[in-house]
Amino acid sequence: MINLPLSKVKPGMVTAQSIYNESGGSYLTKGTELTESYIEKLQRLGVSGIHVLSMDTKNPGVAPPEGVLTEKTRAMAIQHVYHVFEDVRKKGTFDIGPLRASAASIVNDVTLRRKNLVQLTDLRTHDMYTFAHSVNVAMLSGILASLLNMDKNHIVELTLGALLHDIGKVDIPKEILNKPGRLDDREFALIKTHPTRGMERIKKLNLPDSKLLSIVALEHHEHLDGHGYPQGLKGDAIHPYGRIAAIADVYDALTSERAYKRPYTPAIAYKLMKFCSPGQFSPTLLNLFFKNVAIYPVGTVIKTNYGYGIVKAAEFGRTDRPVVAIFADGDGKPLKTKVIDFSEERDAKVESVLNGIELFHFVHELHFDPAERLVED
Repeated sequence: MINLPLSKVKPGMVTAQSIYNESGGSYLTKGTELTESYIEKLQRLGVSGIHVLSMDTKNPGVAPPEGVLTEKTRAMAIQHVYHVFEDVRKKGTFDIGPLRASAASIVNDVTLRRKNLVQLTDLRTHDMYTFAHSVNVAMLSGILASLLNMDKNHIVELTLGALLHDIGKVDIPKEILNKPGRLDDREFALIKTHPTRGMERIKKLNLPDSKLLSIVALEHHEHLDGHGYPQGLKGDAIHPYGRIAAIADVYDALTSERAYKRPYTPAIAYKLMKFCSPGQFSPTLLNLFFKNVAIYPVGTVIKTNYGYGIVKAAEFGRTDRPVVAIFADGDGKPLKTKVIDFSEERDAKVESVLNGIELFHFVHELHFDPAERLVED
C-alpha cells in the first residue's frame, strides 16, 4: 500500500482504505478502482492524499488486508454517532438505543475477527472527523479491553462510552475544532472543557450505567503522571476505561489527517507514544495495544539494514518485527527478492518508512512497483 498525494493518483489505481461521509455513507470503499470522476470528487472533498494498493494502473496489486470491523458495522456506527451529535445540537438529548446496538456490533466484530490486525484507518474529511474518530476509538478500546480478557459486558460498556467520548465537542464551535493553525490560549482553554461537558450530557440521560459511560468522556485526556486534564488525575485514580480510551484516542488522532496536520504513519505514532510521551500512558497497556496494531502495515515500503523492502506480513505480538520482501540494496539497486522474517533475525533493523513522495520517485527510478513483490511466493 502506498500513500500518495492526490496529485499523483491516476485512474486505474485501487484504493486501500475506505472514505466515509458524515452520515456513515461511503464515498468509496477500499478495493475500488479509481476513475477521473472519483479523483475529482476527492479533490472537491478536500482530500489531500490516499493509500492505493499499487502505482501500477494495470496491475492493482493484492487485495487490502481485512479490517477488524466490517464495512457494515463501521458505516452504521458512524451514522449513529452522527445522529447523536445532531440530536444533541437540536434537542439537547439523544436516544442511546441505536448507539448501544453499534457498540454490541463493534465488540462482536472485534471478537470474531480477532486475528485481524489494525492496519489502516479509514479516510475522513475534516467536517466528519469527530464521528469516524469516535468509531475508531471505540474499536481500538474494544480491542484492548478484549486483549485484557475483560468481561464482555464491560467491553460493550467501554465501547459505548468510547463512541460518546467526544460528545462534549458539540458545544465547541466548529471553527475552533477545525482551525488549521495553532489554537490561542482562549481557544485551547475552551477545547479542554469538552470532557466535563461530555460527562454532564451523558449523566443527564439518567441511565443505570450513566456514571460508567461518562467516565470515558471525562477521563480520556488524563495522563498517568497527573499532567492531563480536566482533573489532573494520577495513576490508579484514573479509571481503567479512561486509561484504555486515552491510548485509543491519541493513536487515532496521530494517524488521522486533520485541518492542521498530515497523518503520521503507524510507525511514527508508535515511536511518539512509546518513547516521546513518558508518563502519559500505562506502559503495560501501551505494549499490549501495539501487539494488535500493525506498526508496519502490509504493503509499507521500508528501508532496512538489508536494503529496501516491502512488508508482506505482520503478526499479532510481533508487529514491530514484520515479514519483509527485500527488493533493492541500500543504494536502491534492484535485487532478486529475498523474504526475511524479522522476528527470526536478531540483527534485522527497520531504519525508516518511505513516505509517498519518496516512494513515488523511488518507483520511477526502479522502473517497477514494489507492490509486485507482494504477489510473489
